Amino acid sequence: MKRFALVFTLFLSLYSVFEASAQKDPKAKAVLDGMSQKYQSMKGFTASFDYTYSDQAGTSDRQSGDISVKGNQYRLKLPDQEIFNDGKTVWTFIETPTYKEVTINDVSQMEGELTPTNIYKMYEKGFNYKLLADKSYQGKQANVVELDAESSSAPFQRVKLMIDKNTKDLLGWEMFDGQGGFFTYAFKNLKPDPSLPDSNFVFDPKKHAGVEIIDLR
Repeated sequence: MKRFALVFTLFLSLYSVFEASAQKDPKAKAVLDGMSQKYQSMKGFTASFDYTYSDQAGTSDRQSGDISVKGNQYRLKLPDQEIFNDGKTVWTFIETPTYKEVTINDVSQMEGELTPTNIYKMYEKGFNYKLLADKSYQGKQANVVELDAESSSAPFQRVKLMIDKNTKDLLGWEMFDGQGGFFTYAFKNLKPDPSLPDSNFVFDPKKHAGVEIIDLR
């Protein structure tokens, strides 16, 4: 579960301009810029998603959840975990039949991680990119852009983004960590929603009686 939070909390940097070169394919950049601009103009959105993980040792995991995003704020809900981020503070709430706990961090402590608010600008820093052949994805024609990490020590060495050719929506992505780990994410039912209240992204302990609070700030 911690791995999932890290991966989603590693989701940073899809809104600026690069000089075109052999390593930064201008056709891929045009697709990435279009996607980034689409999500910036949206202001806020909600969606459901499917997540899978597998590795060479045969370990695997599959989950579904819901997400809401507004600017640099997000809320990620999984069956037994929920992450709140109001742009300043991150609350990771875990609830099982036997206990409840919330871990609190400053956003600055999570810097460099992939989060739902920065997957759309991830290409801007630390990656080369190229446009691959189009493919059918979730019944839609998608551009496929491959990102390759410039550093061998990057947490994720390769990322593939599937982007709707017509709407510029990010439909899903695949990530390889360089150690045999393979992650996939697929968005479903994405809906623009600029009216999400700021309170949606703040954890309220009063609503969770008996929760253990672990403050790491």
